[in-house]
Amino acid sequence: MKNLRFCAAKAALLSIFLFGLSLVSFGQHDSTSVVHFGLIYPLSTNGKHAASYTNQFSLHAIAGLSKSETGVAIAGAANMIKQDASGLQMAGAVNLISNNAKGVQIAGGANIIGNNANGIQMAGFSNIVKNEANGAQIAGFMNLAGSSQSVQMAGFANITRNDAKGLQVSGFLNKGKNVNGQVAGFANIAKNVKGIQLAGLINIADTSDYPIAIFNFIKSGEKSIALTVDESMTTIASFRSGARVLYGIAGIGYNLKDSKHDLYAVEAGLGAHIKLVNNFRLNLEAVSHSLSNFKKAHYFKNSLRIIPAYKIGSKFEIFAGPTINYVSYKRENDYDLVKKYIWKNDSSKDFQGVHLGFNTGIQFIL
Repeated sequence: MKNLRFCAAKAALLSIFLFGLSLVSFGQHDSTSVVHFGLIYPLSTNGKHAASYTNQFSLHAIAGLSKSETGVAIAGAANMIKQDASGLQMAGAVNLISNNAKGVQIAGGANIIGNNANGIQMAGFSNIVKNEANGAQIAGFMNLAGSSQSVQMAGFANITRNDAKGLQVSGFLNKGKNVNGQVAGFANIAKNVKGIQLAGLINIADTSDYPIAIFNFIKSGEKSIALTVDESMTTIASFRSGARVLYGIAGIGYNLKDSKHDLYAVEAGLGAHIKLVNNFRLNLEAVSHSLSNFKKAHYFKNSLRIIPAYKIGSKFEIFAGPTINYVSYKRENDYDLVKKYIWKNDSSKDFQGVHLGFNTGIQFIL
């Protein structure tokens, strides 16, 4: 009886051993593995041949190495894939895919794709796609791609060598060739823009009808230097820059009316051209305006302007029109720049009022 049990045990062990050998030989022949576990290459179930395996599921404490991934790959630090990856790849630091990626890549540091990416890349620092990114890219710092077909969102910059067909949104800079829309905290750079360019300071493009920034350097657009005066006798020299429709305004000047203070002016705003007939057009402007002696005297004004303009020749334009203005300043300053208000707040700590006015001037088109 004991001999029978011993023989049965030996047969079972031999069967398990032969089955294991068959799995190894099958894996080596087809270079595929259902499951790949490990610490770091070559300390894994695929051993020193890990780089020749295509895996359906990979899990590594530190870093995994494989030929391809077709399902899920998770690593504490890095997934290093020599060819293609599909499905989900998650790594604490880096997903490095040498060829194409299809699916979702999530990394604490960076996702680096050697060819094209179809899907979503999310990284704490950067997403880098050598050629075409067909899905969304979201990065804490920067997205880099040869071209982009979907949205790019980054804390600092989105840069594409060629076209960006989706929206680019960044905290500092967006750059591309032919783009459909850009929103940046500081600057946008493009060749041709179909949609809106919105920047905290500067837009640069060959063509862009709807740039929204203080400074807009559009090759096909318009730039001018204007000299204006308003109802408070504040004279401003301003630089206007933009495109066929929208433009930005930035200016400095001096108030000629207040005899108690030397008030210097700073002005910034946005405007829109509405073409009428022949040399006439209507300029709509929203402007913030500040007067100060750089000590205790401060006067703030926000204005909406409706300004008809007439172009003289190809270089000069004269304009004049009504404005509605909201002003505020400390009551002890007691400015006497405007006599009549259509509304005043007599109970607040600071003076607040709304009045009608005008803005007129001449500009030289560069």
